[in-house]
Amino acid sequence: MRTLLTWLCAVIAPLAIWAEEKTVVSPDGKLCVTVAVEEGRAFYTVAYDGHEVMGRSALGLRTNLGDFTKNLTWQEAKEGNKVKDYQMTRTKKSQIHYDANTLAVTLQTEKKAPLTVEFWVSDNNIAFRYLLGTGPKGRPLCAVIEGETTGFNLPEETRSFICPQITPMTGWERTKPSYEEDYKADMPVNVKSQFGVGYTFPCLFRQEVKESGSQGVKKSGKQEVKENIWVLVSETGVTSDYCGARLSDYELGSGYTIAYPQAGENNGFGSASAAIMLPSATPWRTITVGNSLKPIVETTVHFDVLEPLYQASEDYKPGRYTWSWLIWQDDATTYDVQVQFIDLAAAMGYEYCLVDALWDTQISYARIEELAKYAATKNVALMLWYNSNGAENDAPQGPRGVMSNSIKRKQDMAWMKRIGVKAIKVDFFGGDKQETIRLYEEILSDANDYGIQVIFHGCTLPRGWERLYPNYVASEAALASENVYFTDYHAKKEGFEMTMHPFARNAVGSFDWGGVMMNHHLSRDNKSRHQRYTSDIFEMATAITNQSSVNCVAMCPNNLDELPQFELDFLRQLPTTWDDVQFIDGYPTKYVVIARRTADRWYVGGINGTEKPMTLTLQLPMFAGQTVKYYTDEPKKEGALLPVPVLKELKVSKKGEAKVTIQSMGGIILVQ
Repeated sequence: MRTLLTWLCAVIAPLAIWAEEKTVVSPDGKLCVTVAVEEGRAFYTVAYDGHEVMGRSALGLRTNLGDFTKNLTWQEAKEGNKVKDYQMTRTKKSQIHYDANTLAVTLQTEKKAPLTVEFWVSDNNIAFRYLLGTGPKGRPLCAVIEGETTGFNLPEETRSFICPQITPMTGWERTKPSYEEDYKADMPVNVKSQFGVGYTFPCLFRQEVKESGSQGVKKSGKQEVKENIWVLVSETGVTSDYCGARLSDYELGSGYTIAYPQAGENNGFGSASAAIMLPSATPWRTITVGNSLKPIVETTVHFDVLEPLYQASEDYKPGRYTWSWLIWQDDATTYDVQVQFIDLAAAMGYEYCLVDALWDTQISYARIEELAKYAATKNVALMLWYNSNGAENDAPQGPRGVMSNSIKRKQDMAWMKRIGVKAIKVDFFGGDKQETIRLYEEILSDANDYGIQVIFHGCTLPRGWERLYPNYVASEAALASENVYFTDYHAKKEGFEMTMHPFARNAVGSFDWGGVMMNHHLSRDNKSRHQRYTSDIFEMATAITNQSSVNCVAMCPNNLDELPQFELDFLRQLPTTWDDVQFIDGYPTKYVVIARRTADRWYVGGINGTEKPMTLTLQLPMFAGQTVKYYTDEPKKEGALLPVPVLKELKVSKKGEAKVTIQSMGGIILVQ
């Protein structure tokens, strides 16, 4: 099989005869990567199941020690295998087995400086990085990585599902980029990005297999059904030793290229390059490939190639939290209102209550201590909001100037530990520069010293941080629930956005979307302002389609009297940690159905982001022959604000098939 696949890789790669090349194939024999040098330049190609996924894509670094993008010669190639089993408690799976074939190719410049490119290829996943060694005679050196030529040369007919990067120091109070732009769906790759500065990770792509009669084309009756190849590109393992990256705009012939931060990020402070000591390695670039969306949703490659940077100082508890700010906004950050939301958390059996921005002035440190004591009597712990900065942008909310200052940060964390605060949410970061990545890491490391979990908002994409930092919970890094509150436009787009994230943003890292919203109107009185356009069951199902180990249920106190008992019962027992995940069905920005298991109990959640009802026959082998609880929506009646939610029973066939209907902007939940 390996010999056959190696031959196939060579056949389909659109290459001239390379002077040196080597191929590594995944354990199942379907995914192969070929690395080669031609005319002094290094390239790689990717093929899956006999289909070309990426043509000749550039490899190389530009550094102040030498240019590793040209005049390279092939020195050696080492093959190997990497197998490990590990456990995680904060992401999509708890028990993970990783098996990859590896290839390390060492190249050399004219001045004899070596660069190694290391590929780990597992079933459906590729991770690769660059390694720079020591100087002559093993002498340690330092270096500046000025840029990369690393490319992802997808065919021009590829379609993209990607989010544009925006220029720095723009938007509200000059807080951008904050990874909060609109995804564009099924867009040609040759369309320039909205703001002219490329795209944020992760980036999802669809390739249609075209060749008639080839692998990937199935015959159904008299018609040929063409399959899609799905590709997810991202990065992982970004720590204070490097900067974050993104993709450039697409260029015909070379595809997308790794782009480093913009000079204006972080209010212009800090280098847009990466400063490293040697020996060292860059972060991993990752590519997930499959002929369905299953490998995309279920991938763990962003954790597979990493190891924890420190041990947890305590057993961090997952759970659910209430949050006044989303619907009641800034005026709700008062002592009396927070008591109401603590009481709500207690009534629901939730572990946490998040006290949002302005608590330092509208409540005070002294009264937060009182509030924490009150919460403890209800078996609820507080989470506190902090502004990350005072110099990166103009966001005025306090506390400011604490998390960006090591002395003040540790003082506040010691205070929080003393009064029993269990988590912080830190907001308004300044981009992807190494200077900013260092701030993320310092906050996480210090917080662990004081037994505090961390959520980030107004922030960059997490890059394997659940694995690296055991007290890291989740990040926003997307257009999240606050935008549903802010505008009727985004309220109407909630279905589009929530059916996009399982295939991209949430596929690579835990996602603090910011709320299972149960108010029917986005207002404190639940009557004024614009309505919510998604059904109750849609909202409840997002707690399954979305993954975060400390998840927000953005209920309001009035919901205790307004919601049907079966909805309250479901929300009370809602899990947030999972042992397994299975992609069931879906298409980005249209619909998604995901199954998650906690212990021996499966939950299936499905949402429909389109304007029409959708009838599906789901393959649910975990429910074969069982009768399960079926949360669903009745068809929306004319003149009604939202469809009526109902709880039924559904008999799943012995073959594991279940026929369901998901209403427009509605949802389903199936539970054993």
